[in-house]
Amino acid sequence: MSKKKKNTKPSVNPDLEGFEVNINAFGEIKSSLKIDKLNEFLNKNVEDKKLKDRDDLDDIKK
Repeated sequence: MSKKKKNTKPSVNPDLEGFEVNINAFGEIKSSLKIDKLNEFLNKNVEDKKLKDRDDLDDIKK
């Protein structure tokens, strides 16, 4: 059998340092980062597959 690894924190982008997500007893997602800041980070760093063929994509990112 394989040995269990210690509970280590994953490496993250410096912009998301301290970001934690938990689910409470009611199934609600609780985050240590405001959703607006998370969405801003995702908009800058993740390509949206639905929008990649649009001509005005550069205008949207700005």
